[in-house]
Amino acid sequence: MLIRFSRPSGIVTTGLVATAVCLFTAAAPADAPYDPIAEAANVIAKMQVKPDDSPQFGLSYYRNNVTAASNIPTTWDTASGKNVKWTAKLGSQTYSSPVIANGKVFVGSNNGSGYIKRYPSRVDLGVMLCFDAETGKFLWQHSNEKLPAGRVNDWEHLGVCSSPYVEGKRVWYVSNRDEIVCLDTEGFLDGENNGPFKEEPNQNKDEADVIWKLDMMGKLGASPHNACSCSVTAVGDMLLVSTSNGVDEGHTRVDKPKAPVLVAMNKNSGEVMWFDNSSGANVMHGTWSSPAYGVFGGVEQIIFAEGDGWLSSFDPKGDAGKSKILWKFDCNPKASKYMLARATRNPLIGTPVIYDSLVYIGVGEDPEHGEGFGHLWCIDPTKRGDVSPTQVFNKQNPEKPIEYKRLQACDESKGDFERPNMNSALVWHYEGKKPESREFEDRMHRTLSSVAVKNNLLFISDENGCFHCLDAKTGKAHWTYDMLSSSWSTPLIAGDNVYIADLDGDITIFKLSSDKQMVSETNIGTPVYTTPVVAGGVMYVSAFNRLYAIAEGANAKPATAATGNN
Repeated sequence: MLIRFSRPSGIVTTGLVATAVCLFTAAAPADAPYDPIAEAANVIAKMQVKPDDSPQFGLSYYRNNVTAASNIPTTWDTASGKNVKWTAKLGSQTYSSPVIANGKVFVGSNNGSGYIKRYPSRVDLGVMLCFDAETGKFLWQHSNEKLPAGRVNDWEHLGVCSSPYVEGKRVWYVSNRDEIVCLDTEGFLDGENNGPFKEEPNQNKDEADVIWKLDMMGKLGASPHNACSCSVTAVGDMLLVSTSNGVDEGHTRVDKPKAPVLVAMNKNSGEVMWFDNSSGANVMHGTWSSPAYGVFGGVEQIIFAEGDGWLSSFDPKGDAGKSKILWKFDCNPKASKYMLARATRNPLIGTPVIYDSLVYIGVGEDPEHGEGFGHLWCIDPTKRGDVSPTQVFNKQNPEKPIEYKRLQACDESKGDFERPNMNSALVWHYEGKKPESREFEDRMHRTLSSVAVKNNLLFISDENGCFHCLDAKTGKAHWTYDMLSSSWSTPLIAGDNVYIADLDGDITIFKLSSDKQMVSETNIGTPVYTTPVVAGGVMYVSAFNRLYAIAEGANAKPATAATGNN
């Protein structure tokens, strides 16, 4: 079902984000179309990186993967090297999208590449790798040994799943050990041991220089389920981090229900400023999304998709060390149920995206737990309190909404019933272009993807491999496309083209259009579980075991394209 509500009025973007507008554009007329590229550029201008860098997942804290670059190839050949600038070895499995800043590429993986001598490739680690962006030369690696509890917290060979955040000479990321780590971007190549942390086991030139780190399991009591997956962001000196808190090995309960889930800390020291644990025992599986940030009607908001299926907004200032919640939105139908493999209720895994003063999020689930139908939501962030479409009551006290329940919010067999919420922030809700149909391309499925939006055209992939194009203002479906392969990737909009990767290793390119116009489909030679990004006129793709730099007119030698240059 597609539900449409009128567009909220009087929403403007001000505050921290607007201060750098003069660096790029003159003041736009009040009725000028929203420009996501200019908005991201304003954020990047304050980050001590190059203007055309991609210093975090989704470019900026709006998390909208849109770039002005119009010269990105639509075809390439990894065998001959055509339009391939360079390739480099990654581990045997890679789930981290690359980040590019100040001439370096950073990407998480496992230790299958065996770059450093003291950890040969047979040793399973989570690693953060650093390469030269111009040549693909390996520079240094940060190594994290596996947690002793095994796959309940740290599944074998998954490596580092998070994309880092880079600003100036610092890089922050969440390791497979649920540590938030701050590193020097130069490693030990500069011959210095920077920062208060001096306990590195060595100072080899090819290893990382740790500035500080915080063990979120040991110090904050968190217990990630299977893997840590948070691509951090920052606003000023505030670093925003998820602990990936989740259920126990048997999936029956949340292992540490009182542990922090979202943490705001000082990015220079790791000192915790405030935390939130409101999802508590209601986390369905894991907390694997990443925070976003925006300013709406002059009010700063941190937007975070939680493991209980609710999208939450927080005041960045917090409240005496605890979180201050501005609003919460339930992203699942109230009667839906959570259960292993056959759930109709889902957590949130994709990262929320902010576009033209609205917030977008889709529901998802660990692909290991099977396929399922999904929901994509557009939300007005100016409301407060419970802003879900409906609220649940019980016949015993029909005037007061009941407490949320983890497995099923509304159980009619126990006297529960729903009423429309007059305080709802719903703008529109998308279940597919024909949700009543059973045809594959007519339905929205669970998604790990975030939306990408430009010119009011919204694109998103789902876990089943259906690619959707919608009107961002109304939720009306323009077209869908069956990729014939599952996709975990967020779209990339570069110039007038849209790129989407899938697990077959295909990158399919469409025109940025409300009509379906395929440009090309090129196979990169290995599965892609990550999101292509652009920096400096180059597209970077971290495929399953190789990192590719793709640029118009480049011509890597076939031997380089086949075997790497390291």
